[in-house]
Amino acid sequence: MLAQEKKRVTKTRIMFVLGAAIILVFSALQSEINFLTLFQKSGNMVEYIQSYFPPDFSDWKIYLEDTIITISMGLWGTILAAIFAVPFSILASENMCPIWIVQPIRRILDAMRAINEVVFALIFVVAVGLGPFAGVLALFVHTAGTLGKLFSEAVESIEPGPVEGIRATGASKIQEIIFGVIPQVMPLWTSFVLYRFESNVRSASVLGIVGAGGIGVSLYQSFGSFLYQKVCAILIILILATSIIDLLSAKLRNWLV
Repeated sequence: MLAQEKKRVTKTRIMFVLGAAIILVFSALQSEINFLTLFQKSGNMVEYIQSYFPPDFSDWKIYLEDTIITISMGLWGTILAAIFAVPFSILASENMCPIWIVQPIRRILDAMRAINEVVFALIFVVAVGLGPFAGVLALFVHTAGTLGKLFSEAVESIEPGPVEGIRATGASKIQEIIFGVIPQVMPLWTSFVLYRFESNVRSASVLGIVGAGGIGVSLYQSFGSFLYQKVCAILIILILATSIIDLLSAKLRNWLV
């Protein structure tokens, strides 16, 4: 019996490896991956990269203002998403709500998460016009879906003891959530929100390409005008801003969590 079980496990592993290999090869063909092209076109790449230097910071004040707008977009997109995600994460948790509520809420969160911020930005640019507000709405909707899922998973992993203890005192459902659930999940929730803020600042820098404001507008205009030295300057400012945000976020996370 033991030998048969080992043979069955070995066969299953072989089938898994073969299946994974087939999927990888198929996806590589579909993606038209060809690393030889990198070496064949290396001369062009070197020349192209050289055109980015030296960086042109002549419009640094404009870039700095656009960067502040980009960070503000990421901040408000995250704040609105976190506010939305709190009640919806409770409704999406099986240990908090019946399945007939949980499943529809989860599908809504899936839909919000499945569509990229750029697509949402295109939609909101048409709805509310060009500018940062469209970007904030795009980040809000997509991030709300992500945080809603992460928050609900945190809620489902809580210890039931504190909630049951509060319930035994005759507390209402809202009181159970406020005093029994939220204190347990707040450290994780905080960590998720800070991480998504970092991610949203990076995403916001791209949304300007579709007219949703921020540094992406300057980036798109510089690319379109083949002003690669200005592009280099913008990228350097973006990298510095993102690095500072990451450092501050890490310190804040260590302090709060």
